[in-house]
Amino acid sequence: MLIDDAEPRPQRGDLVARLAREDLDLYSVEECEQRIVELESEIERVRTAMKGKTARKSAADALFNFGS
Repeated sequence: MLIDDAEPRPQRGDLVARLAREDLDLYSVEECEQRIVELESEIERVRTAMKGKTARKSAADALFNFGS
């Protein structure tokens, strides 16, 4: 996602908060289904990022705690 330099940078969690406030009555069933697919894809992307962070932390812990 590209952010225009002229616009203020969104705060963490702003997009999720905006999604939670959106009126779902405006969407058709098909649009709701597509939204679920997109949200599930984002959840998987976040889980993958978490796995990478956990692996890097474990590697760093192993490197710096080798004498314990």
